[in-house]
Order: sequence, then structure tokens, then C-alpha cells
Amino acid sequence: METVLIERLGSRGDGIAADGTAVAYALPGERVAIERRGSRGELVSVETPSPERVDPVCAYVGRCGGCAVQHLAPEPYAAWKRGLVVQALAQAGLGNAPEPLRDAHGEGRRRITLHVRDGEAGLMAARSHDLVPIDHCPITVPALHRAPALARALAGPLGHGRAKPLDVAVTATEAGLDVDLRGHGPVSDPVRAALGRLAEEHDLARLALHGDLVVERRRPTLATVAGRLSPPPGGFLQATEAGERALVEIVLSALDKRVKRVADLFSGCGPFTLALAAGREVHAVEGDADSLLGLDRASRAATGRHAITSERRDLFRRPLLPLELDRFDAVVMDPPRSGAQAQARQLALSKVPLVVSVSCDPGTFARDAATLVEGGYRLESVSPVDQFRYSAHVECVGVFKREPVKRRRL
Repeated sequence: METVLIERLGSRGDGIAADGTAVAYALPGERVAIERRGSRGELVSVETPSPERVDPVCAYVGRCGGCAVQHLAPEPYAAWKRGLVVQALAQAGLGNAPEPLRDAHGEGRRRITLHVRDGEAGLMAARSHDLVPIDHCPITVPALHRAPALARALAGPLGHGRAKPLDVAVTATEAGLDVDLRGHGPVSDPVRAALGRLAEEHDLARLALHGDLVVERRRPTLATVAGRLSPPPGGFLQATEAGERALVEIVLSALDKRVKRVADLFSGCGPFTLALAAGREVHAVEGDADSLLGLDRASRAATGRHAITSERRDLFRRPLLPLELDRFDAVVMDPPRSGAQAQARQLALSKVPLVVSVSCDPGTFARDAATLVEGGYRLESVSPVDQFRYSAHVECVGVFKREPVKRRRL
């Protein structure tokens, strides 16, 4: 055992000592006793605690790998998280100062993916495949507090004792819990029937296997500022309701009355599409057919909306080209964590006057932002939104404007 002094907080929330040793759950200024494990140190005790240290809200801190910084006070936490965006922009050669971090935790996360192994349900330990059984996750909405017990019950007909955990994705919706079971593969008719009976017993809105519907007792919907979303089984949603609302507000505030036609790229089941269509025509582009089906259902139910068209297209392999993009007054894009490199390159060649980019990864956001800036866009603002409280993840919204090309007088 040895003692080290923590100098700074790393990008993953670990305390970093002078020699580069990373120590989870340690804070800058603290002298801590550790057991060295290669380049990492396992925290044994805090000899000199930081005044910024607070009591965690969860009993599983130190074992579960889901939260990194529950022990950090709110002000330094917000500064650290905003700093992640500052660092990513600087590494990409962009000197923009982000807006203050916007808290969007709200009532908590509305979706969680649990793992089941040997009859136990929980989350994985940090940097490990070890399962940490939990009773409930306190940073989720109350409706998800029964998710671990539900996951254990649903795993019963599928068998226990497998080396690979069963993944159970649970989303809280207006109609009840929406569950997608992953990692098992096809099942027999008797097993499917048993799962259907469990869905009835636990009053689930919907139950699916890898997106394949087992039973839909009520169609899952989620209320938004623009209407009701109808996500597919296991489909993507923003982590919190407050986070989605904040992102939509920031996106809408970037558009003025001159914007009449918008392309919503990586649209998913339509959280931005529905909001944008309140005052303009929207073309939604998405690679997942089930998400577009959900968007179609939501748009049919919405009232007071302008025309919404949609297109199924893999934007990683077939990004919209400049000739296709130039017919829009603005482009909104919300790609997965890997970013939208191919689409950003085409936007950089286009004449679209306004691009609003939403991203859950500051690194890929900054990379794509640099591509747009190199293509002539000006990065007007970057707004960090915290819907992943206590984690190293942060959402960003960037607003990019291109000066209109002036025609030369003859």
C-alpha cells in the first residue's frame, strides 16, 4: 500500500496523481492510500479529504460502474463537466467557450439496461464484466425502481447460469414499462408464451426480444413539447425527459423566421422532427425502419404541424450530398456517439446557411465541428447539457452559420 496526492480530475472522473496514476473516487487535493494495480490505483482510504467531497446518493458507489463522481459537490462537478467540452474543442483546434452547463437530470433517467446472470440482476462494475446486483438505481425515475426485480423474473424462462449476461433494456413510458430482452437469440413457442404471461403478470406495456415483438398490451408513448413519441422496441431515446426538452429548446432557439425547410438527419422516432414541424416543413432522414414507422405514427397523431416527409437512408455510407442539402434553409443532426464524419464533410461542401449539431460525445462533436469550420462555417455557440448526471458523458448542441454568398455586380 502507498500514499499519493491527487492533482486533478481526469476525463473519466478518476483522480489523477502526479505520476499519472488514476484513482477512482478520489478528488484533487486529496491524499489517498491506494493499492497499485498497474497504471491504476485502487482506493483504500482517503487520508486527507477534499472540502469538495460530499456523501454519494447511492449505496452502490465504489462497486457499480455506472456513476463516476457522486462524491463531488455540485459547483466543481458542473465546472469539471463543462471542462470536458472545453478540452474537446481545444484538442480540435477550436477556441470557443461553451455556455454554462445546463442541468437536465429532471426526475431521473427514463431508461436503463440491466444485466442478468445466474439469477441476479444489476449493472457492471467499472472496467469489468463483474455483475453488481442492485435493488434499484436511485438516479432513475421512480417507475424504473422495480426494473431489477422485473429483469430477474423475465430471465427465468430463458434459463440461468449462462456465461454471457442477458441484457434487459427497460424504458418508462406513459403506457407503462417497455422492455426489450437482448443477448439470448431465438426462443421456442413455449418460452415465448411464458414471457407473454409474465408481461401480463407484471403489467408491461410491451415486451420484445431483440426488437421482435412478443406482446404489446398498450402502445408505449412519451409526451414531448411537440406531441407524443412512439418509439420502437429498444429504440433510441434521450436519457431524461428534461434532457430532451432542453435539447429541443436549444435547437428551436437557433432557428429564425427565415427558416422554412429543415432536414432532420439521424431523426430517430422524431423528437426534433415534431418540434421543428410546428412552423416549417421538415424532411426526416433515418437508417432504422422501425424508428421511421414510429415517427409516422407520431406525426399522424400530431396536430398543427407542417408537412413532414421521411427517408430511410444510411447516412454513414450514403450521406446527403451538397445538391440534396442546398434545398434546405437549415440542417439539424443528432448522430450516435461515433459522430457524423461523412455527413459533416458533405455539409462543409454545401451552401446550407445554418447547421445545428447535437451530440452525446464531446470528442466526435468537436471533430465534426472542425470539419464544418474548415468548410467555411462559423461556430456561433456550444451549449453543454447534463442529462447523464454523475457520469463522464455530456450532451452538446452546436450552432453553425455560414455567411451568405454575395453575388458580384457586373
